[in-house]
Amino acid sequence: MPGSGTRAVRSWMFVPGNRQRFIEKAKASKADAILLDIEDGVLPAEKAEARRMICGSLTKEPEGPRHYVRVNALSTPWLRSDLEAVILPGLEGVCLTKVARADDIKEAASWIETLEKQRGLEVGNIRILAAIESARGLMNALSIADASARIVGLMFGAEDYALDLGLGARREKEAAELLFARSALVNAAAAANALSVDGVFPDLDDPKGLLEDVRQARRLGFTSKSTFNPRQIDTINEIFSPQPDEIEYARKIAAAFREAESRGDAAVAVGGQLVDKPIVLRALRILDIVNE
Repeated sequence: MPGSGTRAVRSWMFVPGNRQRFIEKAKASKADAILLDIEDGVLPAEKAEARRMICGSLTKEPEGPRHYVRVNALSTPWLRSDLEAVILPGLEGVCLTKVARADDIKEAASWIETLEKQRGLEVGNIRILAAIESARGLMNALSIADASARIVGLMFGAEDYALDLGLGARREKEAAELLFARSALVNAAAAANALSVDGVFPDLDDPKGLLEDVRQARRLGFTSKSTFNPRQIDTINEIFSPQPDEIEYARKIAAAFREAESRGDAAVAVGGQLVDKPIVLRALRILDIVNE
């Protein structure tokens, strides 16, 4: 999986960067990655304090969540100050918000490289998760994902995207109005060999709706999902992990295909389904995740 190291990233949790108690809880949570926030979760008057708190929180335990910082958009007066504050040892990457075109990534990547060199950090190590939050950003998603080797993935900013399209304030059930955008983002990320991160499910008091939304995200091909509350992490991690029936079927496919290859056959039937090389490779990918 691109950019994920040896451990898959299933869940990304937003954490207000100006709330030390929330930061400490997030670092001890089951989230695979935390997004320490200086953007929408922090008022302008609090952004300097958020930078200060985040700087003191970037030390990371080997088994703890990955550390990303959600910085302000290039169109704001705050991005340069954000980057100057957080490009430090312990930071794995930044989530660049409201990305609309490839040049946004190139400009931010240039700033990051300058700071890495100034601070004696290995050039290229700090990754960029690009948040796609507008119609223009979605139409440019593939060029954005291809804009820099620093890109680790694309994240869908559902609420800002809905605002850009003029959709209603209430999300309807399975969010059919977002289906095209979610699918398009997944395909752009896959084409660039990058992660795809689905947007948050906003209703904390609807566990059934959360389960359905996370399942749909996985069926659409997302590699992971974001949340702003630790109560949703277990569901996200469970659904974005291989399920027992998937693992069992993958093992049957791998075993049957090995037998077929020994006979000189290129395909085999498993449970009445014809299995050829692409299906075998998908099964082996599941088994690789299980064995990590």
